[in-house]
Amino acid sequence: MSNANEQHKFPQSSTLITTLGVIAMLSGLLVVVVYEYTKPIIAENQRIATERAIFKVLPTAQTRLTFLVEGQSLTVADDKTIGELLYAGYDKNNNFVGVALNAAAQGYQDMVKLLYSYQPDTGCITGYDVLKSTETPGFGTKITTDEDFLANFNCLQAMVNKEQTGLENIIKTVRHGTKQHPFEIDAISGSTITSNAIGRMLNQSGQKLHPLIIKNLSLLKHPKAK
Repeated sequence: MSNANEQHKFPQSSTLITTLGVIAMLSGLLVVVVYEYTKPIIAENQRIATERAIFKVLPTAQTRLTFLVEGQSLTVADDKTIGELLYAGYDKNNNFVGVALNAAAQGYQDMVKLLYSYQPDTGCITGYDVLKSTETPGFGTKITTDEDFLANFNCLQAMVNKEQTGLENIIKTVRHGTKQHPFEIDAISGSTITSNAIGRMLNQSGQKLHPLIIKNLSLLKHPKAK
C-alpha cells in the first residue's frame, strides 16, 4: 500500500520549459500555416470588393485600368501590383469617365477606408463606396445612408491650384447646418467623428493625388497612345 503522506513529485523545471517551448513552436507554426493559407483568399476578396466599388463610384464606366503611383508619374499596372494604386474608368466607346481613388482615416472605433470618384475635368468628388468601416451602427454607418450627407458629394469641390501643388481649397467637414462653400462637407448630426474622418481622408488624398492626376491627365485619357 502506498504511503498517503508521500509528497507529490512535480516535474523538473527543464521539462516544463521544454514542453512550453514545443507548444509555442507548434502554435507559431500553426499561425504561419493559417496566414499563408488565407492570404490569397483575403487578397482575392479585397480585389473583388475593389472591383465592385470602382464601377459603383464610376457608374458610366464599362472598363477600367489600374495605374501605379511612382513619384510624380503614373504607370499602367495590373491588379497584383504592390503599391499605391488608382483606377481610371472608360465608357463603352473607351472615353475617359473619371478616376477612382483610395482614402483612409481613423474614425470613432477603427480606420474607415473608402474608394471615391474624382472628375478632373470639373474638379469634383462625385461619390464614394465604403471598403471598411466598423463604426457604431446607426451613427457612423450613416455615411452610407444619410441622404443629406451623401448630397455633399453631388459635387464636392476638389480643384487643383494653379501651381498644381495641391488643392485650391482645403476640404473640411463643418458642423451640421453650417456649410457655406462647395469644398465643405456638412457633417451628420450625432456622427461628427466619422464625418470628420471623411473630410480628413479626402483632403489628404486630394492634396497629394489630384495634382498628380492633372499632370498625367493625357495618359489617363489616352493610355494606349503612350
